[in-house]
Amino acid sequence: MTARKHFGTDGIRGRVGEAPVTPDFMLKLGWAAGQVFKRSGQRNKIVIGKDTRLSGYMFESALEAGLSAAGVDVNLLGPMPTPAIAYLTRTFRASAGIVISASHNPHYDNGIKFFSGAGEKLDDALEIQIEEWLDKDLKVVDSAQLGKAFRIDDAAGRYIEFCKGTIPSNCTLDGLHLVLDCAHGATYHVAPNVFRELGAKVTTIGSTPDGLNINLERGSTHLDALTAKVQELGADMGIAFDGDGDRVMMVDHNGETVDGDELLYVIASQRHAHDRLNGGVVGTLMTNLGAELAFKALGIPFERAKVGDRYVMEILNRNGWHLGGEGSGHIVCRDCTTTGDGIVSALQVLYAISQSGRTLAELRAGMTKLPQIMINVKVSTRFDPLAISEVSRAVDAAETRMAGKGRVLLRASGTEPLIRVMVEGENTELVNTIARELADIVQAQAPQ
Repeated sequence: MTARKHFGTDGIRGRVGEAPVTPDFMLKLGWAAGQVFKRSGQRNKIVIGKDTRLSGYMFESALEAGLSAAGVDVNLLGPMPTPAIAYLTRTFRASAGIVISASHNPHYDNGIKFFSGAGEKLDDALEIQIEEWLDKDLKVVDSAQLGKAFRIDDAAGRYIEFCKGTIPSNCTLDGLHLVLDCAHGATYHVAPNVFRELGAKVTTIGSTPDGLNINLERGSTHLDALTAKVQELGADMGIAFDGDGDRVMMVDHNGETVDGDELLYVIASQRHAHDRLNGGVVGTLMTNLGAELAFKALGIPFERAKVGDRYVMEILNRNGWHLGGEGSGHIVCRDCTTTGDGIVSALQVLYAISQSGRTLAELRAGMTKLPQIMINVKVSTRFDPLAISEVSRAVDAAETRMAGKGRVLLRASGTEPLIRVMVEGENTELVNTIARELADIVQAQAPQ
């Protein structure tokens, strides 16, 4: 299959103003997507949503112009979580959904994610089709066939009701005090209402976006402020989303971080206990070995996918299973929705707590994480580290030293110019030593 030039593991992403994250490229991308998703014999529409980055206005306009030039109507949702756009793409019966977001990255980055008409991430073949159209000359349809644009004013309310409907109607959050960290991102006007309407007392931080503060010392990748607020207020737990709302991390009442692997375990173990799991669980190559061992102890089948929630979804669909996710907090509840959804996943955890009558701290205690360290090595260009013989030999030697009691994983980030060096095992000191040694080797061997 032809290699993709612009798409990474989760769409297209980069620094605003630097190719391909420029207005002219976005216009052409909108036109190319319109060509791929147009259905003959009918009026076509694509929905567009965005997070709270200042640059979102610029790219929204550029995409709208490109889609119109292709003869496709546009429904503009405004700032909305990424999974909300997946849901609304389905309910509006749109040909596709487009998200303008760089997820957990700073404001000076931005990017594009696509959903199919079924609300699912695109497969490689469709991304390659879009790239093939990008190489063609842009031709505008006849002026009578240009696409129209419509602003959807009730998008947030529609999504709030959907989220609430993913847990049973007899489940309330009465008596719970939750601290929500919305990362100054796309969940700021949605998540607090979801949890309040279900009965929780809600305190928010990271809920005043200004276009530049998205993910700034807030959200699922910066938990210090949330931890401090939970402990200050004596809250039952804290819930942190990333800038576009497809990730969730939690903090228990003790101020301890509960990551995606542990949240996946909490949901899965409770579903299993109530005979609602429907098969096994899908993790990724990065999932902590402790999660795999915990699932094995419960008799729950477990498989690993490539990193990225769309690859998790591929295995879930193939196996007919419902639950999968990543340590970063991308959790897919396939029986509820079609993609990773931070709010929906948090509700599944809260439902597990409600059913069990136990605290988050107690539920996560059933899984023991093995020591794991990941070092991000900055590089000037993306490359396969294992294709370099010196690196490959060093990995083989490291695995020999661990004697079958650990794992080594090296991979290029699909969204940033980084090589991720991950090592886990029983011996913390050995894990740290090997990780540092491998990171140094990768740095020394990286193409300049």
